[in-house]
Amino acid sequence: MKTRGKSAKLWLAIVLDAALILLFAGIGRDAHHQGEGVLGILATAWPFLVGAALGWGVVRAWRSPSRIWPAGVGVWLGALIGGMLLRALTGQVVVLAFIIVASLFLALMLLGWRVVCLIISALRSKLKTL
Repeated sequence: MKTRGKSAKLWLAIVLDAALILLFAGIGRDAHHQGEGVLGILATAWPFLVGAALGWGVVRAWRSPSRIWPAGVGVWLGALIGGMLLRALTGQVVVLAFIIVASLFLALMLLGWRVVCLIISALRSKLKTL
């Protein structure tokens, strides 16, 4: 039974990271009035999704996917650095303003949900002791 719960949490973390990266791409495309719908969002998101997957692998995030360190930081830096490198290698725009916005948004999202999990876990522990 524990394995099923752990597997569900792992898949939830993977889906949440991917969904937040897709949200980042969607918001960015909308802000710049770029159309193309889902395919456009995927075209923008894929380098960051690949980078996040690399980050997952490098820090072995599956061991504790909801932890800020190393999972959250590894996924964030993988998405950011890997995403920017892949964008540059494929001829997509990489400018300082975009790097700053991506750094902040991805940190807020990919680390933010993990901070919420930490707070919930701490509150649960506190309630158990009462």
